[in-house]
Amino acid sequence: MEGLAEALADLVRTRADRPGWTLGLSGAQGSGKSTLAAKLASILETEGRSCAVLSLDDVYLGPEARADLARRVHPLFAVRGPPGAHDPALALSVLEALGRPGPVRLPRFDKGRDAPVPEADWPIFEAPAAVVILEGWCLGARPDPGAAASDPVNALERDQDPDGAWRGAVEAALAGPYQDIFAAPDLTVFLRAPDFATVRRWRGEQEADLARAISAGRPGRVMDEAELDDFLARYERITRRLIADPPGDFLVDLAPDRTPGPLQPR
Repeated sequence: MEGLAEALADLVRTRADRPGWTLGLSGAQGSGKSTLAAKLASILETEGRSCAVLSLDDVYLGPEARADLARRVHPLFAVRGPPGAHDPALALSVLEALGRPGPVRLPRFDKGRDAPVPEADWPIFEAPAAVVILEGWCLGARPDPGAAASDPVNALERDQDPDGAWRGAVEAALAGPYQDIFAAPDLTVFLRAPDFATVRRWRGEQEADLARAISAGRPGRVMDEAELDDFLARYERITRRLIADPPGDFLVDLAPDRTPGPLQPR
């Protein structure tokens, strides 16, 4: 990812022309977005450009809010994952604040605990940021109004959403406030995985990393193989759509080992 981070830094140098200028990084789970964002931020900060990083993963709703969605909308919303399980208003407020002078608390979500980090423990960024990096697995995804009536793509959709109600609610959320988030970046880069099977392997590697962290004393729990498959089934429909019809201003095709290809303008 070092070469890609340098290429993105060159892009930022020529495009970022105001405080709060935002680069979007989109790609499936395990594609290396967080690693790439950290490398790019390090390069920019070394040059004296303040850089704030915000992930959609850090604005997931907590278990109580998701339980409420599960009661009101559909039981599948009890588990974090697809559109509808985030707090779009929080993401937008942070992005807007990062373009203005003043301290900004950057939200954080603890995946090991499956809950937001207490707000008092969020890191504080002194805005305005010269550059903001916004990264997320579904960033730029286009809604499919026919998803609710379409054939299931996996056993979870077939068995737990037979009438398409959950699919419809996910797509409605995606068509709504998520589009405001997706419009925030001045430029978006999509990291395309080879296929969904590769995404499944990459996400399994992330779970193995979490297991090692827990062994070293970090709190949390690791999903077993069946739980991981169930978890990823919630992402599968939109992930496959993104791979087939990638969003963004630039495209990077990833090899199975995550080696990035060239930065391709769209």
